[in-house]
Amino acid sequence: MDAQVRSEEKFYKLSIAYEGREEGELVCSTIDKITSKYAMKPESYTCHISDAKNVVVLEYHDDVNREAGAIFEEIIKTLNIEICD
Repeated sequence: MDAQVRSEEKFYKLSIAYEGREEGELVCSTIDKITSKYAMKPESYTCHISDAKNVVVLEYHDDVNREAGAIFEEIIKTLNIEICD
């Protein structure tokens, strides 16, 4: 599993690549558990990268108070994954 974070003014994007059904279930359940604690909800979608890998993407738009950074950090720490550039 690995993650990539992108941000611009008021926009935050977290992409988490995972492999297999078990990792996918762990990623999705962790995201659901953490994002449900916050009033601000992300847009999300999943893409297939290859036969073995998928990526889930979370995007926050108009994040004036920069809440997404803390949410992303919590997700990344909980999943114990590394950030890729």
